[in-house]
Amino acid sequence: MSSTATAPTDSKKTKNRILVAAGTLIIIATYLYLVVGQPTEIAENTLSQSGLIAIAGYVVGAILLAMGAIHRLPTATVAMVPVAIALNIVVGQLVSVIGIPVYMDSIGTVLVAALAGPAAGVVTGILTNVIWGLTLSPIALPYAVVQVIIGVMAGYAARLGMFRLFYLAPVAGAVTGLVAAVVSAPISAFVFGGATGGGTAAIVGAFQAMGSSLLGATTLQGLLSDPLDKAITFTIVVLILAALPSRFRQRFPFVREHNVFGRKTAVLEHKTAADISKEN
Repeated sequence: MSSTATAPTDSKKTKNRILVAAGTLIIIATYLYLVVGQPTEIAENTLSQSGLIAIAGYVVGAILLAMGAIHRLPTATVAMVPVAIALNIVVGQLVSVIGIPVYMDSIGTVLVAALAGPAAGVVTGILTNVIWGLTLSPIALPYAVVQVIIGVMAGYAARLGMFRLFYLAPVAGAVTGLVAAVVSAPISAFVFGGATGGGTAAIVGAFQAMGSSLLGATTLQGLLSDPLDKAITFTIVVLILAALPSRFRQRFPFVREHNVFGRKTAVLEHKTAADISKEN
């Protein structure tokens, strides 16, 4: 019986791993296509063959990653994901309309990753950009891959204890921003010609006026905006986490397993009064 029950479980795990691997490979291939090939015709027409390849590659890869990761999430995490998605889209859209040269579109992603781990952060980030791109801003679609980076790095930052102290969170955010800038620069340059809206387009234009290439300008802009954006985002998240009741935070297995907030989470802490009286 046990071997019969284990077989379907192992099969599901293998299937999920295949989906994650396939999504990762597609995203890497798309990224290399943009960096190595540098298809500049996309800047003139996003619906060109190169543009459609880039958008399809990122979107399909991101969806495969989400399909492979979502099965790892407990019910409490799945219930929190829609709220986090709404937070990402509402704040991100508002900041974009105002024209501030930051993004603020990953607060929900980082929050979920800190409480529930990298897989949960990845799912939240991917679904955010797919829903946002299909409803309000098509520009968001290819940047789903950047949300993957943010979700993974925020989750591992939580495992390393970067959300235990206020001053550690922005450091982790700045590092995440540096990686996000490098990953997003080819998308900004070769999918959208540097014109991604908000306040960042002006920075790209300024660097181009100083003689930088399109990719160089988007990279420099990202290295300025992204670390600042992610440092602010991680700081906001650590403040939210500090305001949450400890009992709510300890509901998440990831928090208990990795001692995310620096408190011992042994089974003894979760014993009821009845259990303690029985021991006595």
